[in-house]
Amino acid sequence: MTGQADARPPFRLEEATIAAMHTAIRAGEITCVEIVQHYIDRVRAFNGPASLLVTADGEPVAPATGTVRGGVPLRFPTATVKAADLLPDLDRYRGPPLDYGRMEATASDPSVQQQYGMVVGVADGGQVNALATLNLRGERSVTFRGDFDRHPDDGPLPPDAPAGAEIFRRYPDALEQAAALDARWGRDPDLDALPLYGVVFSFKDSFDTKDMRSTGGGDAAYDIDVPARDHIVVERLRQKGAIIFAKAVCTEYNGRAGNPGGRHAPDRVLASTLGYQRSSWGGNPANPYDTRRSASLGSSSGSGVSVSTNMVMASIGEETRASCRGPSNHNAVALILPHKAMLGFDGGAIGADIYCDRTGIHARTLADCATILDALKDEHGGYYDPRDPYTTVPRPSVLSGSYASHVAADGRAGALRGVRLGVICESMRVPEGSLAEVPIVTAAAREIKAVLGETLGATLVCSREPTCAPDPDLEAMMVDFRTALARLVPVFMPDLLFRLRPDGQPLFEEFAAAVRPTAFAPGKVFGSGTMAPIDYCVALAEGRIVPPKNLDIGTIQQQELAMVFRFHISQYLMRRAADWAEQGVTETLADWPALNASSKFWGDDQRAAFRNWEEVADPRNPLGGRQGVDERIMLRELLRRVDMMVILENRLDALVRLHTPWPPGLIGHPHQHDILHNLAPESLYGPNAGLTEVLVPAGFVTTVYDPVFTLAPDGRRWVSTPSRTPTTIPAPGLPFSLVFRAEPGKEDVILRIASTYEAASRRRIPPPAFGPIARDRQARASRGPRSAAPAASGAVAD
Repeated sequence: MTGQADARPPFRLEEATIAAMHTAIRAGEITCVEIVQHYIDRVRAFNGPASLLVTADGEPVAPATGTVRGGVPLRFPTATVKAADLLPDLDRYRGPPLDYGRMEATASDPSVQQQYGMVVGVADGGQVNALATLNLRGERSVTFRGDFDRHPDDGPLPPDAPAGAEIFRRYPDALEQAAALDARWGRDPDLDALPLYGVVFSFKDSFDTKDMRSTGGGDAAYDIDVPARDHIVVERLRQKGAIIFAKAVCTEYNGRAGNPGGRHAPDRVLASTLGYQRSSWGGNPANPYDTRRSASLGSSSGSGVSVSTNMVMASIGEETRASCRGPSNHNAVALILPHKAMLGFDGGAIGADIYCDRTGIHARTLADCATILDALKDEHGGYYDPRDPYTTVPRPSVLSGSYASHVAADGRAGALRGVRLGVICESMRVPEGSLAEVPIVTAAAREIKAVLGETLGATLVCSREPTCAPDPDLEAMMVDFRTALARLVPVFMPDLLFRLRPDGQPLFEEFAAAVRPTAFAPGKVFGSGTMAPIDYCVALAEGRIVPPKNLDIGTIQQQELAMVFRFHISQYLMRRAADWAEQGVTETLADWPALNASSKFWGDDQRAAFRNWEEVADPRNPLGGRQGVDERIMLRELLRRVDMMVILENRLDALVRLHTPWPPGLIGHPHQHDILHNLAPESLYGPNAGLTEVLVPAGFVTTVYDPVFTLAPDGRRWVSTPSRTPTTIPAPGLPFSLVFRAEPGKEDVILRIASTYEAASRRRIPPPAFGPIARDRQARASRGPRSAAPAASGAVAD
């Protein structure tokens, strides 16, 4: 036995699973303190600023110092990029002033600086800027920084300590949490009670953590920049042995929340926001497979990057419409995104759209994701959160047993024989003449057919997509998504047929040509046919007329901006101030005026948008116009019914799709086809329907076609122009993922299919530029049992 143990390779934390780490702890190969210290060492190596400012002259800027991370202040690059080298024909530009890149002091801490305005990525930069705040004493809060976070064993606080400091300093930091676990359990943790023992987590900054700065990524000068209580997800992870390590960089306020319109307009504009998964406090992250590129197309960017680069073992993110799936896809990590809202989000977090916001789990394997999902379930209350009304989901939509029990470890040939899997070909659409989608679409189609079909034996049943030639080897859907929409739109959302394009003309031209003159919107009458609109709906539902050519699952996803962000932020700030008041501490940043008065933004467009949000008074959209809340509720019902019709009519077990046909874009460069954030419309189906989706890395591509800027004819903006010039990416290339989907309550089926594919394909490759580093075995001696501070009132010293 001794010889076998000696022959076993030494444990390496990078790429380790939860189970492997627990085995190593029990074998005495690593301690919890060593685990945390190793992640701190990786943060110090790879988590610095990852962007260059874009300036008018391209001249260097003065050296600037940022906040402290891992005990070391951030040092920003002094080199800049000349705007004319990025933006062609800049001398002929006639639009509003550009929001050029610059260093400025932050609102939260004027003694430190951050990048504002235009930025781009850094080639071979070696840094990814994934984590904004580490749970390390003295640096985990601006309010309670330095001696205001003095350990209780080290004596009293300074006399000028802010209110709440005595409460806050009793919360153990990450190393102290780890030392307490080591002291209590040593090599024999109770893994039944603590299934996440020693698992180090980061959290999208949207989630409230009582022991770390929590501002939704915003640079807002709260009186107290930590909340008085944990989000329920954070609380339950603590209870199950997890180590609360870091807040991940994210697009602030979950994608910036849009602009409701109003009297405020920006003084300066950005040429592009592509790749700006960016926080005014934390900065902008980069993609670990190519640091010039976007960390994700989705706001939980730092969550995906921190898992992929092995700065943490797992991360909790949030998705509105792409914010978990994008980071998973672009960073080659696994994701379980439970249906809306099996896991709570809005009960203690800063959201953007309460009708779509939901919690997702990033890890490097589905087994780890499922282990975390199981651990989050309360023995008595399940996943219910009294603070989040959306967690009132039907009980049959939540599995009664373990989710992890449905994860397959075996990807043997034929393992999915008998499974009927619907392939959503709309996700692999290639516009006529475009090359941008070809590399990933070609690779994904080959992967689906070769691995899921030929190797694993699933029967693949394909939808019809006009731009994709049918594969004669694969079964075609008898009732596909277009047919289902034609049957169901007249019943569940007939308003869709009356939609107008941005130019004010009918979106569905065939409908307008068939119906008699009819009001499509106030003051907008269209119709050159003879049918009453309701008779058209009957004929469409009964298959008597051909559906409009663009009545498809991409076109219907667009929704009017709802006024819910104004509601949600007001509720969040009110609750946060009330939570502190219960502990005798006053927080004055408790409403929209106070938030705007205390904030800075990396883009002036958001400053103007937040002023407009402050002035929103009505939860409804303007009367007579489209209603954002109504559209969200109706569209969710429609999409769920469409999925079920396709599944039932074709006797499918689940659906599979390509997450996106596009690679991560170059930071600060043009979007694909001028589609904001490179979000293909079809990709919004799952979020708008609120359906469970499971992502698995599916491969890499080494050829991409990046669009280029062209100055618009009026000279007032730059537009995206497709390129036919390929760019070669060093191996392994840029990742892409497959997404598995089914109705709520069928997660056992999705997990079995997705994990079987994961085991058979094993497509994840860690980013080579962020590989293993040496582990300091002396870390165990540097911390003692004193690290577990006595618990304050309402605190748990886990």
